[in-house]
Amino acid sequence: MPVRVIGMIGVTPPAGAASVHVIKGGISTDYLRAFAQAHEQAGFDLVLVGYTASSAEGFLVAQYAAAHTSRLGYLIAHRPGFVAPTLAARKIATFDHLTSGRLALHIISGASDAEQEGDGDFQPKEVRYRRAGEYIEVMKRAWSSQRRFDFEGEFYRVKGAQSDVRPLQSPHPPLFFGGSSEGALAMGAQHCDVFAMFGEPLAATRTRIAEFRARAAAFGRTPTFNMSFRPILASTEDAAWDKARRILASVTTQQNATGFDNRKTPLDHSARRLLDFAAQGDVHDARLWMPIAEATGAVGNTSCLVGTPEQVAQALLEYYKLGVHSFLIRGFDPFNDVSAFGQELIPLLRDGAAALDRAAAA
Repeated sequence: MPVRVIGMIGVTPPAGAASVHVIKGGISTDYLRAFAQAHEQAGFDLVLVGYTASSAEGFLVAQYAAAHTSRLGYLIAHRPGFVAPTLAARKIATFDHLTSGRLALHIISGASDAEQEGDGDFQPKEVRYRRAGEYIEVMKRAWSSQRRFDFEGEFYRVKGAQSDVRPLQSPHPPLFFGGSSEGALAMGAQHCDVFAMFGEPLAATRTRIAEFRARAAAFGRTPTFNMSFRPILASTEDAAWDKARRILASVTTQQNATGFDNRKTPLDHSARRLLDFAAQGDVHDARLWMPIAEATGAVGNTSCLVGTPEQVAQALLEYYKLGVHSFLIRGFDPFNDVSAFGQELIPLLRDGAAALDRAAAA
């Protein structure tokens, strides 16, 4: 399977020498346009458009970026529950046509109950996952039904629903999801196409893939897998580790300046997993480096791979061998790292994956 490379765009230049987040703050159309175009020029397939309860609206961000790129796809983070699923289905199908099939969705339930309440949603997370499953079910009915349909569930009830527009992609744009709780895994196994995970050690990843494949098989589904990393690259291995330590110092300084205490950060199941691995050691499998995940409370994509482009590409290919055929990579210098990844890392990863596919076919 050809490897898929995903980045992440933001809407305003980040502050600080090492950026953990890229979607908070105001909006700069010049920056957004240039950031999307840099990803396209670097050879990325998709970019994630993130979501917070205070950030710019993701569909509009992606629509603007898509109008200024020709090939790049957009993985839009979407929280079910704020609009009717029938309306969302038409919105997504319309977007898919207007961008010539350059859309994927990342279904999320919200970073925390407190943040979700900022948008007026007071359902607990496990309930939100059940609601998301029902939401996806109604959307798929809207995309596929040739006749008006009725639906009555725990969260949604529609009568005589119909959509005149269906997605350009068949049967619909890819549906990503992430999470480690029982609610997340149950929802994803039944309804989603891609299981998105934060970077973990190889042995744990092998186990997670096997377990989730078994879950999805119970519904007759064959999922694919995405894993997120922060590559830290330099021309030599020693230089890469020096760079990693400088980034850690910068991140820690910024966290201290804001009064951040990772011991008091509300943790979801995925964050707890990363912190457990960090407690077991700074480095796993030679390249997976966890101190930044530990320093930030494992909020977001903070699992790092450290080394030369050749070494980091080989580390990614070890996950590819396990069945991870999609990688979300972004750096701590978000804009400049995009070009750096495109110069060496992405070509090396693509060539290596193609060689593994040829060997498997032979």
